Amino acid sequence: MKTPLAQKSTTQEITARFDREVDRFANLETGQTATMDAPLVLELISRAAAAATPHIGRVLDIGCGAGNSTIKLLGEVGPFACDLLDLSGPMLARARERTAVAGGAPIITWQGDFRTLELPREGYDVILSAAVLHHLRDDADWEAAFAKLYTLTAPGGSVWISDLVAQENTAVSDLLWARYGDYLRELGGEELRARVFAYIDKEDSPRPVTYQLELLRRVGFAQVDLLHKNAVFAAFGAVKQA
Repeated sequence: MKTPLAQKSTTQEITARFDREVDRFANLETGQTATMDAPLVLELISRAAAAATPHIGRVLDIGCGAGNSTIKLLGEVGPFACDLLDLSGPMLARARERTAVAGGAPIITWQGDFRTLELPREGYDVILSAAVLHHLRDDADWEAAFAKLYTLTAPGGSVWISDLVAQENTAVSDLLWARYGDYLRELGGEELRARVFAYIDKEDSPRPVTYQLELLRRVGFAQVDLLHKNAVFAAFGAVKQA
């Protein structure tokens, strides 16, 4: 990542890009194609949430996009109350529409940044977060966000994250970014690789999955598990003590 944290995209700039990309995020079969193993990760997250959480009555989907994560979980466990949260109004509209068709009820939409919105304390049996947390910036931001995830999770509830991640070792990082670049070239040629790498550099500031697993424990989660990792993407989760 070449762009310093202070020069990364603002929340408003990120919102504007996602307002234009609703259709790209609205395919349950393929997921977001620029993300490696997206369909597999959707399945793993939904099944892990169902397996680890005895009762799922209300779910918060942070950065819900067009609703894929919530829809997949609805297919796994049946109806529950859905809180859909995103910066983008068009994304929320599409997510509400698709989630209603999938059987979610009632549905509440929250437009804004989950770090600042007043969400119900211990209000959610499951929290989903797909391709969101890589927009966090310095250590204080990461720690405050993870602490809020813990506060919002009901006792016995769980949090499930799938995201872009960094690596601890520079040589390993170079190897895995090259692997991701090869994947993008096969998907859409050099133009796609250059475009995706450009907006990652401008918008994103991912941390290693090891850092995030340790942080989940530090803020209070009792059990932490890594579900899947491929190159610069990982899926993982944590359960709160009942």
